[in-house]
Amino acid sequence: MAHIFLALFPLIALIATGYLFKKYHFFSDEFWLGAEKLNYYVLFPALLFYTLATANIDPHSVKTVITAMFVVLLMVTCVLYFLGFLKKIPPARFGVHVQSIIRFNTYIGLALVAALYQKEGMSILAILLALSVPVVNIISVLALTPSEQMSLKPVLIALIKNPLILSCILGGLVNVLHIPVWDGFTNLLKLFSASSLPLGLLCVGAALQFKEMRKDVPVLILDTFSRLLIMPAVAYFVCLHLGLSKLESQITVIFFALPTASAAYILTKVLKGDSQLMAAVISFQTLCAAVTLPLVIWWVG
Repeated sequence: MAHIFLALFPLIALIATGYLFKKYHFFSDEFWLGAEKLNYYVLFPALLFYTLATANIDPHSVKTVITAMFVVLLMVTCVLYFLGFLKKIPPARFGVHVQSIIRFNTYIGLALVAALYQKEGMSILAILLALSVPVVNIISVLALTPSEQMSLKPVLIALIKNPLILSCILGGLVNVLHIPVWDGFTNLLKLFSASSLPLGLLCVGAALQFKEMRKDVPVLILDTFSRLLIMPAVAYFVCLHLGLSKLESQITVIFFALPTASAAYILTKVLKGDSQLMAAVISFQTLCAAVTLPLVIWWVG
């Protein structure tokens, strides 16, 4: 447990620092917009590309880990859509519930796995990210879109333009096809990757909006409990059933125990969802994850 807290402390400290910087206007709002843009379009894609391109991928491990991930996502998504249909939840709020439960904060996940499991764990997480990023984005967009406005073309265009999806595809191709990468470019990617996680965690802290947490408290608690505790429990039993190795199970469970993504707020706002509720869920889940993540890691370990 002491080792877990030692790994988590820098993450929590960076998120708290970002929140304090934003609250006391240490940097302007323009700085945070620029930092998020830099990380989203340059630094974080470089990290994903480098991690996937250099990952030691075992075909058997890939198959079992991917199967476990898709089983969990399919089960949870079906339950969510059934409840949404049963209770006739409008897309503006239904999309928030879906994103609260199926999306994940990649910055926290990568920083945590790198600290606890080093390169072996990062290789497994990179595989999960490469396949889950497009799937989760599609589910999120569909959940927020009224049925009368659904169209395949805009969804496909949005996915093709997503730099995270592109970097995952390119990194995977470089790995699978054994395409050589010049050492100078690899060193540049290492520097970009090293910059991405600290900046990303600072931006996560800057995006927290605790004032919004006073609204819809029962919804906040239910969505947070489902994401941070029920999801990893479901993932754990799926991993047991499919016979994943200890390390594969640990990474998969941690992946499903991460708080929802900060980017969910932007997508919700763009698609005219309940962005205030989304901001509250992001903030509350990030806060609660400081307690639940150590417990989940200890339990699965």
